Amino acid sequence: MLRVGGKAACTACRSLVSTSMGVRFPVPLQKLHPLSRAIHHRFSGNANPQRPPHRMAARYFTSMSRLPMRPPKPPRGSGGRGYQQQRNFWMVRLAARLLKLRYILLGTAVGGGYTAKKTYEEWKDMLPDLSEYNWVIPDFIWELSEQIDLDKLAKALPEIEEIAKLLPDLDKIGENFTFLKSLLTSETSGDPPLKATDSSSAATQDPSDKQYKKSTDKEKLDQLQEEMLRTQLKYQRMLERLEKENKELRKVVLQKDDKGIHQRKVKKSLIDLYSEVLDILSDYDANYNTQDHLPRVVVVGDQSAGKTSVLEMIAQARIFPRGSGEMMTRSPVKVTLSEGPHHVAMFKDSGREFDLTKEEDLAALRREIELRMRKSVKEGQTVSSETISLSVKGPGIQRMVLVDLPGVISTVTAGMASDTKETIFSISKAYMQNPNAIILCIQDGSVDAERSIVTDLVSQMDPQGKRTIFVLTKVDLAEKNLASPSRIQQIVEGKLFPMKALGYFAVVTGKGSTGESIDSIKDYEEDFFQNSRLLRDGMLKAHQVTTKNLSLAVSDCFWKMVRESVEQQADVFKASRFNLETEWKNNYPRLRELDRNELFEKAKNEILDEVISLSQVTPQHWEAILQKKLWERVSTHVIENIYLPAAQTMDSGTFNTTVDIKLKQWTDKQLPHKALEVAWETLQEEFARFMAEYKGKDQDDIFDKLKEAVKDESIKRHKWNERAMDSLRVIQHNALEDRSITDKPQWDAAIQFMEETLQSRLKDTDSVIRDMVGPDWKQRWLNWKNRSPDQHIRNETKNELERLLKLHEDHTAYLANDEVTTVRKNLEGRGVEVDPVLIKDTWHQLYRRHFLQKALSHCNLCKRGFYYYQRHFVDSELECNDVVLFWRIQRMLVITANTLRQQLTNTEVRRLEKNVKEVLDDFGEDMERKTQLITGRRVQLAEDLKKVREIQEKLEAFIEALHKEK
Repeated sequence: MLRVGGKAACTACRSLVSTSMGVRFPVPLQKLHPLSRAIHHRFSGNANPQRPPHRMAARYFTSMSRLPMRPPKPPRGSGGRGYQQQRNFWMVRLAARLLKLRYILLGTAVGGGYTAKKTYEEWKDMLPDLSEYNWVIPDFIWELSEQIDLDKLAKALPEIEEIAKLLPDLDKIGENFTFLKSLLTSETSGDPPLKATDSSSAATQDPSDKQYKKSTDKEKLDQLQEEMLRTQLKYQRMLERLEKENKELRKVVLQKDDKGIHQRKVKKSLIDLYSEVLDILSDYDANYNTQDHLPRVVVVGDQSAGKTSVLEMIAQARIFPRGSGEMMTRSPVKVTLSEGPHHVAMFKDSGREFDLTKEEDLAALRREIELRMRKSVKEGQTVSSETISLSVKGPGIQRMVLVDLPGVISTVTAGMASDTKETIFSISKAYMQNPNAIILCIQDGSVDAERSIVTDLVSQMDPQGKRTIFVLTKVDLAEKNLASPSRIQQIVEGKLFPMKALGYFAVVTGKGSTGESIDSIKDYEEDFFQNSRLLRDGMLKAHQVTTKNLSLAVSDCFWKMVRESVEQQADVFKASRFNLETEWKNNYPRLRELDRNELFEKAKNEILDEVISLSQVTPQHWEAILQKKLWERVSTHVIENIYLPAAQTMDSGTFNTTVDIKLKQWTDKQLPHKALEVAWETLQEEFARFMAEYKGKDQDDIFDKLKEAVKDESIKRHKWNERAMDSLRVIQHNALEDRSITDKPQWDAAIQFMEETLQSRLKDTDSVIRDMVGPDWKQRWLNWKNRSPDQHIRNETKNELERLLKLHEDHTAYLANDEVTTVRKNLEGRGVEVDPVLIKDTWHQLYRRHFLQKALSHCNLCKRGFYYYQRHFVDSELECNDVVLFWRIQRMLVITANTLRQQLTNTEVRRLEKNVKEVLDDFGEDMERKTQLITGRRVQLAEDLKKVREIQEKLEAFIEALHKEK
């Protein structure tokens, strides 16, 4: 509320103010405040009747703010009332001034706030991008702020006095620069460095004074250079200390709440995404001219030039195996460098982390790298093109992907393969011919430049030097050994070698001792360059030295190349994917896109189903198959070695004795082995039969080679339980000892078994005789066949021996010598010359047929002999001992088949199933074998589709993350 003279303003005063703002509030004159009436009377006396009084009042009221602050004197005759009015106007003016001051302060505050905000935004833009750690900060930033000792951090920062000490003396530097300018001006113009006060004094100047001034000028110049170098080193130390403290703080941030971080889904870093793409491409067999042109840093150099040492300095750890003069890098090693809270290393295909701060872990890592290198080298070779993938993380490590290649050699030494030199060249060219690869060319500075081989190779791959960085190592030895240090300057300026490069660097990677640590090497490198005249004399520039500057430059170049080329490569793989998908749709429209691993899993399930089907085979089927196969295996031995020798004795007692002895010998030595062989073969055949049946049920023929390999390998690994042989021998022996036939069906079954066996043998014997004597007269007339001379002799011998058998039907199995002579003379009488061996051989087959025919006749007679057997009629003319023998054999077959069936179903089928699973598991882990067994264009097309899709998806995720980082 506006107060005038200590009282509240009336309605009229407020209306006057409102009128000044363009609003009228009519109020009667008698109700106005004295101040308002005075103003009203003044304005009402206006000579211009057209101007509204309220506008004049507003104008006059506005002008009061411009009145002087001193109160005016009251006019004469006004008395105290007039002075009160003047006093009230002074109060109004004071209030207006105060209001104006408030607005000034308000405007100043607003402007200052805007300026502060703009300054804050500029300061914020200068800060590093910590967007990678957004997933870390929100959960524990307040806890972290409580734990960080700010006082300790403040004490760690340099004091203002210390910073002031580091700053150079500007006045002195100004004087030195003035002197330097005058010196340079004098050199270019030919005038003396310091102007004389007059020409006469210059003309009369003493030559010794001139010489003194020249030496003084040179001393000043050297002093200026030393001071500038000293100031630069001070700044460098200060920056290094701040960087170290910053690294420690970042490590604390990354290590904070480690438990909570691992419980979340960890976001992959940008370099990890890119490294995954390169890993996939290294295993991808590119078709359709789709080549891997993604950037990576390729480290090449002559053998023992210091490639590995440079890479270790960049990775900040001694991670590679070392040797004195011998080749250690035998295969390419891809190293993915990234920043992390802990200094660790890990292989792509292993979950073990090697702590690079512990010497035992470093030694284990070097051994593992050497072991993998030697394992990748094939027999008879020295180097391998197989890439070993390794990732290294640690605080302050620059993000990039490097590939360390085997060192280039000029001569193949003893112990190396003859093609080692050419293989190294081909590996190096394969990596360097990538148009987006950054070539880190390492040259040994301690040897003559003319001995370099790698520079010619690099100049062939990158003639313009648009993607080559040259690194000169062992500069300390070069400075010590070279007579002319300016030669080093020529090298780093690109004037000595024919190759061109983006940048040239000089580094020192230690004193040559394998036990040096990275920190000691860094200290030695810094001390060397601080004291080196190469830097002091200007031969080398500060940004061209130390591996730290090299690492920063290589990382910047790498990411620049990545940003320029990655989207183009993504488009290439997108086009390749379209071509592959089109080919699949045209050739295999109704089939799913199954790659080799998916096809293997499908085949694996089918094979396991087939193995499980073995357990569903009925016992009757097993026993029938086993009994049949076992008899086929042993029937020849039973007939030829047991039955015929015993039966041809023509004596019942001798027959039984001979049979018992031979059966016992057979059971002890051969029968159990034969039985187990039969069982194992039966299991194999049934397994193969089930797989063949499944193949006919609309199964994919692409699995044929795999199934056959699994079957063969499983059978090869399967070993029959040998402990079952002893128990089987006892069972078979007991079965053959039993002679008691209890009922007529068993007797009839034995006779039937004997009859079938004898008929089969008789049929085989007739076939042998026909082959011996040739076709008979019917076949000769109908089929126009003739006998050979040998068959004619055999036929004549057969006829002569048949006449002998007719005369002596009970003849023994062997011919006597006089009988052989008689047969031969009879044949000679008919003009047939015959050998005695041929006669005996023919007799054997004829007598065999004769005996089998008699045995069959006796078998028919024994069909009614069960009564005599049961009553034990020893004196009976009908003796059927051969029937009892066949019954014993038959019962042994039944019992053996039953025993083998139990062993099969209870043990061996399960063991075979287990073997099949093991074989499938082994095949599943062996990618090379899967590639050999699952082949075809369909498989390769599905594999390419899967790889291209995976590469494209990874590239798109990487590009998206790359854009976010920008």
